[in-house]
Amino acid sequence: MMRTLAQLPMDALGGLRDIHLPAPPTLWPPAPGWWLLALLAMTAAAIGARLAWRTWRRGRPRRAAVRRVAALRTRLRNGEAPEVLLAELSTLLRRAAMVRHPRVQVAGLTGEDWLAFLDDDTHAFSRGLGRSLISAPYARVARVDLEALLSLCERWLRRNA
Repeated sequence: MMRTLAQLPMDALGGLRDIHLPAPPTLWPPAPGWWLLALLAMTAAAIGARLAWRTWRRGRPRRAAVRRVAALRTRLRNGEAPEVLLAELSTLLRRAAMVRHPRVQVAGLTGEDWLAFLDDDTHAFSRGLGRSLISAPYARVARVDLEALLSLCERWLRRNA
């Protein structure tokens, strides 16, 4: 015969112990999943740092060329001869192009081919202000808006060098 809870004597219930909760989890040592997550995070950080370093290093010649254009702009404002600045600007563009593009593709370009290489969708070099770069190193050039030409070359350097 089975007895119900109400039929049990009170002293039988007195011997029962209360519910015991497990100890709260500790923070150390972490579970294996946390170790794996930490390893993945460190690997991702190392790869990201390496990519950032490479990108920064690849941009050094471009940044140097842009600084050089800024120096040319300062020299123009200080009254230096435009012919000298035009020749230096032409040389700077060629050097920057040879750093970024294969030397055999750029080194032999002259005249219209060189301007076509520098052109983008605006044709500012072959049909516009950039035409003065063809004869700049060799002959005295008629009046040229050198400030606008410096801006044009700086934009090209920022995008292509």
